[in-house]
Amino acid sequence: MRGDQFLHSLNDGRSVWLEGKKITELPKHPAFTGTLETIRGLFNQLDEPATREIVGFQPNHSDRFSHSSFLVPRSLEDLQRRSASFAYWSKSTFGMMSRLSDYARSMVTGWYAARHQLSRLDPDFDKKISTYYEQARDNDLFLTTAIIDPQIDRSQGLDDARIAERFLHVVKETSEGIIVRGAKMIATGAPYTHDFIISSFLKFESRNKKHAHVLIVPANSPGLHIVCRESFADARGQDHILSANYEEMDAVLFLDDVLVPWERVLLYGDPAKVLALRENKTANALAFHQNVVRYVAKLEFITGITFAVADAIKVDGFLHVQEKLGELLTQIDVMKGLILASEIEGQIDESGVYAPKLSYIDSARNIGTKYYPRAIEILQQVGGGGFVQTPSSMEDFYGPISKQMHLYFEGSSVSAEKKVQLFKLAWDLLGSPFGSRHELYERFYAGDPVRAYANQYLNRDKELLTDPIWKLLKEASMRGVSSLHSNP
Repeated sequence: MRGDQFLHSLNDGRSVWLEGKKITELPKHPAFTGTLETIRGLFNQLDEPATREIVGFQPNHSDRFSHSSFLVPRSLEDLQRRSASFAYWSKSTFGMMSRLSDYARSMVTGWYAARHQLSRLDPDFDKKISTYYEQARDNDLFLTTAIIDPQIDRSQGLDDARIAERFLHVVKETSEGIIVRGAKMIATGAPYTHDFIISSFLKFESRNKKHAHVLIVPANSPGLHIVCRESFADARGQDHILSANYEEMDAVLFLDDVLVPWERVLLYGDPAKVLALRENKTANALAFHQNVVRYVAKLEFITGITFAVADAIKVDGFLHVQEKLGELLTQIDVMKGLILASEIEGQIDESGVYAPKLSYIDSARNIGTKYYPRAIEILQQVGGGGFVQTPSSMEDFYGPISKQMHLYFEGSSVSAEKKVQLFKLAWDLLGSPFGSRHELYERFYAGDPVRAYANQYLNRDKELLTDPIWKLLKEASMRGVSSLHSNP
């Protein structure tokens, strides 16, 4: 099945570094076995009769199913099919895995769908993106993005040589392609991706041609080093369910004179054109839509845990606790409502794509930076000190102190063993390194939240809101003048 093919494909000579060592067989490394087994199962769903029509579609009426992130939506029904696919994978992983390739695949699908319009940026764009889209779709390529520049000195720009030489840039053009040097961060899922979608992120000046690019770079490219952060994977699955199975690795990419073939260079040399491609509404609407669908599954998961904790220790009868539990439900409903509104009020854009309404998606992504940290805070408040009272291992229930374990850890509505399992699960989400990473991720994965809110204001047609105000004031003024004339 294709999940096994995916694991086998990762032994392709890629350079992955963890704890100062280069990993030779990635699928067998303990930092990745749990995560890759999860991904293997998701890929296999495209071959299983019970799930393949939920997560996939049949391109060109073929017998083979491809993931629905590659489906170009031409109608509301198509968009909802994509949504159902995202939701199924997200629920399967409880929203814990945000970069299961469906985000980056959706970006590629959006560019492919808008290829005729985007060809004004480069006449070869249509051919390049069409070829790659079909290759990625038909070969189940795992994709991720790497667009952020390294944190060196945020107060300086490319006029500072220290910055210019470390931000990814072209050092040479050849007949085969361009040779690039520099670093990119933060690439989630980097060790086990097939290709990276890499682009410049800042609004560079026209003189910064060597730093302006949109590239598709194979993970096994010579000279590309994938440098992982510390792994939060934990082999003790009974005690750390989430860390053992859903640890998404983040990495920094070192590109040491990497050759990118011309067919993988989507754009290069024009900052304005790169920015236009990056801001393409078709691609962003499809990719950001996936973000929000995934987010709902995560909110539902943490809400379920919080409800279970409140019931297990019987604090759900207190009014102030009920208020907090109700707040969690409100979070879910708001996010679901925004997704539904974005889909129903979507429209056929200039590319012929039925795209979700981006303003609702932007709102969901923006408030999401506040919702998840608040949900974590509520879980902490509901469980309180119980989270730091759990034993070190579930094995204590089978040892010499088993009787005392069952006596003193018992909950109001659940056995001691179930209660400890529940509190360990909650701790993995809110107190472990794995959990802390997730809170940080949800705060910043969509970029600077301050800038995101500001952009939402700047990009909105504000006259739709202000015109009625000025009209009301004008009418009131006219009525006032009329009243003065009629009552001398």
